[in-house]
Amino acid sequence: MPPPAADRLIRILQAPHEAARLSLGQWEQLVSVARGGNVVGTLGERLALAGVAVPENVDRHLVGAVQLSQRQRESVRWEAHQLGRALRHLDIPVVLLKGSAYVLGDVPVSRGRLFGDIDILVPRDSLGDVEVAMMAGGWTSAKQNAYDQRYYRQWMHELPPMVNVRRGTVLDIHHTLLPLTSRYHPDPQKLFAASLELPGLAPLRIPSPLDLIIHSITHLFHEGEFHNGLRDLTDIDGLIRHFADSIPDFWSALLARAGELQLSPPLFLGLHFASRLLGTPIPAAVLARAAAAGAPGPVTFRLLDGLLGQALLPMHPDCDSAFTPTARWLLYVRAHWLRMPPHLLAMHLGRKAWMGVFPEVAKDSRPAEPGLP
Repeated sequence: MPPPAADRLIRILQAPHEAARLSLGQWEQLVSVARGGNVVGTLGERLALAGVAVPENVDRHLVGAVQLSQRQRESVRWEAHQLGRALRHLDIPVVLLKGSAYVLGDVPVSRGRLFGDIDILVPRDSLGDVEVAMMAGGWTSAKQNAYDQRYYRQWMHELPPMVNVRRGTVLDIHHTLLPLTSRYHPDPQKLFAASLELPGLAPLRIPSPLDLIIHSITHLFHEGEFHNGLRDLTDIDGLIRHFADSIPDFWSALLARAGELQLSPPLFLGLHFASRLLGTPIPAAVLARAAAAGAPGPVTFRLLDGLLGQALLPMHPDCDSAFTPTARWLLYVRAHWLRMPPHLLAMHLGRKAWMGVFPEVAKDSRPAEPGLP
């Protein structure tokens, strides 16, 4: 069971009226813990929608987070229009991923959500043209040393991040969902084929609802970055609640689609932890079928259950145990293990350690050719 501070936040996110019984000290802790989980905007949005009275000195923090979320949503829409203008001449599908897809698809989880970068998926054989078009539109690579450029272009599922020189917006350009060296290889063509048009925003598209859920889960349980763990798990919970009643035979379709994309293992973890930590309404029979299709062995599962049960909680002193830093580090190592075979992983970690000791190695900033080598 989560620590009391995390448990209170999770309960109030699902049942905002429970906040009416909080003392001032509990309100202050609630907002602080929500910041640690990057869900303070979501908390503010849900409390406002429920009409819960919030103490004035607490409410200003929640209102500020909701207003920031609204500005970020408008910024995402603006950036989407700019991306469409920059890439329209290439005549290729451009699929928005994660947060930007939630906004352009008007999915409820986008309301109150705080955003980082913008992610898109494009065909791999068009990467060079896409990168040149983005450079012409005022974007530049955020990774300048030659090793990082090679790391992304040769092994990863995306180009090095790009930053708009005028607006500071960060753009991640993916050509598939997982690194080329990963043990799982979802076919991006299947995502393009199932993606949905955005009227008036061609060539931009968003993933199908099933793919939106599966990618959100895969991103959380493969990247090894848990500073947004509770926010991303809240996304998964909200996506499932939103789509489960509107898609015929939803659960069977979701399990089948994950199998088709070779992503049954992360789907199992996503369903398990959404149910365990957030109370997402997932039928026991569905969890059993997901486990049969993608659960790790019993020893590995017990280990992951303990590690992820710690790492998915807000990054906040009231939620951390003595074991939490170790759990997050072990999961970071696991993410790299999933990302690369052992010989490449050893070489990569050795190189990064060397660059940490001798930072002048990282000053090599020879420009890289657009696209993959």
